[in-house]
Amino acid sequence: MDISRRIFVKSGAMAVSGIALFPGTILGSTSKKVIVGIQLYSVRDDMKADPKGSLKKIAAMGYKVVEHAGYEDGKFYGYSPSDFKKILQDLSLEMYSGHVDFGMQAWDASRKDFNDSWKRTVEDAAYMGQKFVITPELDDNAQKDYDTLMKVIDLWNHAGQLCQKYQMKFGYHDDFNEDAVLNGMKIYDIIMKYSDPRLTMQQFDIANLYNAAGTNPMDILKKYPGRFESLHVKDLLKEKNKENRHDSTILGKGVLDVKDVLSLATKNGAWLLIIEQEAYQNESPMDCARDDFAAMKKWGY
Repeated sequence: MDISRRIFVKSGAMAVSGIALFPGTILGSTSKKVIVGIQLYSVRDDMKADPKGSLKKIAAMGYKVVEHAGYEDGKFYGYSPSDFKKILQDLSLEMYSGHVDFGMQAWDASRKDFNDSWKRTVEDAAYMGQKFVITPELDDNAQKDYDTLMKVIDLWNHAGQLCQKYQMKFGYHDDFNEDAVLNGMKIYDIIMKYSDPRLTMQQFDIANLYNAAGTNPMDILKKYPGRFESLHVKDLLKEKNKENRHDSTILGKGVLDVKDVLSLATKNGAWLLIIEQEAYQNESPMDCARDDFAAMKKWGY
């Protein structure tokens, strides 16, 4: 552990330990300023080849916020937390959220506590100034077995208790088959019923459920108003690829009513809008990132 992070863990984190998060705080306010950022997975090859140079390009486009998907072995894209934080600060970038691996392996059943690796993940996220620690995965077994899904959701709530000590929430980014039914309920309905909104948040990818089952994102937002503090903002091509899915595309050029989705979501409390594009139709990922940001500005964000 580097010195600056050790100081944070011992002082800053302990100072907020036990603080409850209620609607109206920085993590739950419906009046919080809407912020636009980019999921760095959108430029994953660039980040792998040259993280610092890629972040410079992102900042030069006008982005002020990034969401990471590159935390491994206590490092962000190969940098220590203190070094990566300095890179972001030098570029006037902030990082409110990040995607990390999380599952039952993070829990030490013998101690009835999280293992040291997961605790470090949470500490590093807090040190970076994050508000959300997000998993983008739902174990396949949890999508097939009700009891397994309930164990996973219970673990999410426990993760939320740990994150709460650092004024953060644990989050889930939807990625499952919307049509799946367990014990007479759809998976999302189970997740929404049993995940504690005081401790956990839902990051709604507006394209994933459409891709999985043709679900209109507006229907989800209307069904669960106020449950989504963050969105993954994505558009999809009309044509399907060889995997029978719709590739993502530049915002405004696809089949989703992205502008209307954003309008409804932000009215219902979404404040962190994260652009994500995973396919590029022969354009460069960086050019797509620029055009996506331009589309959001055109729509008033």
